[in-house]
Formats: sequence, structure tokens, C-alpha cells
Amino acid sequence: MDEQPAAPDEVVVVRLGGSRYALAMSSVAEVGRPPSLTRVPGMPAWLAGVANWRGRVLAVLDLRPLLTATDVTLDRHARLVVLNRGGIPVGLLIEGVDGTHLLDPELVEPVLAHLPGSASVLLAGQTTDAEGPCGVLDLDAVFRLPNSLPRARRAG
Repeated sequence: MDEQPAAPDEVVVVRLGGSRYALAMSSVAEVGRPPSLTRVPGMPAWLAGVANWRGRVLAVLDLRPLLTATDVTLDRHARLVVLNRGGIPVGLLIEGVDGTHLLDPELVEPVLAHLPGSASVLLAGQTTDAEGPCGVLDLDAVFRLPNSLPRARRAG
């Protein structure tokens, strides 16, 4: 029995810290303009804050500090990508959207060994296309980030 090659995955290519990253289209709920954020005191830099998004409180992440990306100012091209896994939404601040592409899973290579741990755990791999290198974000790892936050003290 011949093994069928893996079907290409549709991805959204976004810019973070001047680099390109692919997000699985199956986890992207919507893309919109960034809302005003409320910072949460004592939280790490990658938690940009919380926002009112369509009447619900949405945690908004900025992965650039974890990806050791250059600090590019968010301008009018900036967007909020709302990701959804298992009914749990999270927002991701990005510098812009480069479009959608088909990503052949067989062309995804391992991440570079010299990446710092905070960056390498967020990447499922990397690929190169006509536009240059593109990291493939591991959205399972992104959704595990809240597990690293300090737990609130419980009363009583």
C-alpha cells in the first residue's frame, strides 16, 4: 500500500518583530484591528493585556519578547489575530498579515539549534519560500503559555 503524501496545510503568514511566521488557518477565528488594551500588573511582557472583544474579555499576547524579536512599533498595519482552540479564544498582536499560503508539511525543517529556548519552544519548525524564511508557530505551545503565569491567591 502506497503512503499518500501529507496534504498541504493552509496557513496565515504574519509578521512579528520583522520576521515571518505561519499560523494554521484552522485555528484562526478572525483578524481585526487591535483594540485598546488594559495591562495586567505583574504579568510578563508577552501578555500584552486584556481587551473587550465582541463583548468578551480576551487575553492578548505579544510573542515578540519570547521570540527575541526586534521591537518594531505597531503601526496602522498592525492587526489582532484571534486564535481559537477548543472554544478558548486568545488574541495575538502582529505587525501585519502577508497573506495566506499552502504549506507542505514535508518541507518544514527543524528549528535552528541556536535559537533561545523561549523561541524554540514556540516553533514547530521553519520553511523557506520565495519571500524568504518563515517560522511555523506551534499553536499548542502558544495556548500552553498561560500555564506559566503565576496563580492568583485564593481567598480563605
